[in-house]
Amino acid sequence: MELAGAFGDLGTFIPFVAAYITLNKMDPLGILVAFGVFKIFVGQYFKTPFPVQPMKAIGGMAIAHPESITHGMIWGSGLFTAIFWLIMGFTGAVSWLHKITAKPIIRGIMLGLGLSFVLEGIKMMGDQPVVAIMALAMTFFLLSRERIPAMLILLAFGMGVALISNPSLWNELTQISARWRIPEVYLGKLTWQDLVAGTLILGLPQAPLTLGNAIIGTAEENNELFPDRPAKVQTIALDHGVMNLFSAAIGGIPLCHGAGGMAGHVRFGARTGGALVILGVIVLILGLFFSDSVATIFKFFPPSILGVILFFTGLELASISKDIGNRRSDVYIMLVTAGLAMWNMGIAYLAGLLLYYAVEKKILKL
Repeated sequence: MELAGAFGDLGTFIPFVAAYITLNKMDPLGILVAFGVFKIFVGQYFKTPFPVQPMKAIGGMAIAHPESITHGMIWGSGLFTAIFWLIMGFTGAVSWLHKITAKPIIRGIMLGLGLSFVLEGIKMMGDQPVVAIMALAMTFFLLSRERIPAMLILLAFGMGVALISNPSLWNELTQISARWRIPEVYLGKLTWQDLVAGTLILGLPQAPLTLGNAIIGTAEENNELFPDRPAKVQTIALDHGVMNLFSAAIGGIPLCHGAGGMAGHVRFGARTGGALVILGVIVLILGLFFSDSVATIFKFFPPSILGVILFFTGLELASISKDIGNRRSDVYIMLVTAGLAMWNMGIAYLAGLLLYYAVEKKILKL
């Protein structure tokens, strides 16, 4: 089940990494090595299915505008992110923000992100609706049998679909070969222009999303699911700093944690950090030995199947909001935050914060 749960985050991992490689023309070596190293690290350190994901706002902007977003800007945004969260962690500012962030706001962020994943999953399933419906039905059935590793069967089904719908993959499969490569150091190639542009265009818009989802949301989810293995927001912020410094240095992409990723790992069976160690070893081997062929390997995971994974990840994450209680104002605040979070995480967080304290100070009544 840990092996099955290890792949519970592929719905976000593969689409973003594949797009960085194919659209932004980035070398997969540094991307995969950074992911592999830190998946192994967080699995060993946190002892829970702590995810390592691409940063969504930065990734979305870079992928949407590959002609204007340079590699240097992507690395610059990673360097800014590293410095920002190291400062937030060492000064304790992130712990203060966590302290003032009430439960309805946190649950609203999780609900909004979960519903966003569900909608994005449905969109991805649109490529092969019949395949997606079959995969959905099969996954619902398999997940009701706790001892069956649903993810492994779903991935095998997806690979079969890929080979049937694209027979030329057999030929591409025979051309995959191993070649040992180690990452270069890229920080020396960064210019001040890259750093400034990466900070203003990519890094700053990502910060609120990282705070709400990757740090506070992930900490809350981890501590609720695994109270015997708690994680502090300060530790998570510092971890963001270290892993982005490493990733930027070797030509990788900005990395984060995320409540959605943990929900995906847990939904498909992961209960320990061993799941991340398993996935980290696989990704590290891919990077060091098969980085030249990774684009071909990713073709074995059809978008419709990744959409199914993302769909169940979203359901799992959104379902956490069930413990909000029946206090009318808390439900309202959660729903307002969730609705805005599906549009802009930073605005959702600020709006939820203002609304909560306006109610608490009796300025507003809901």
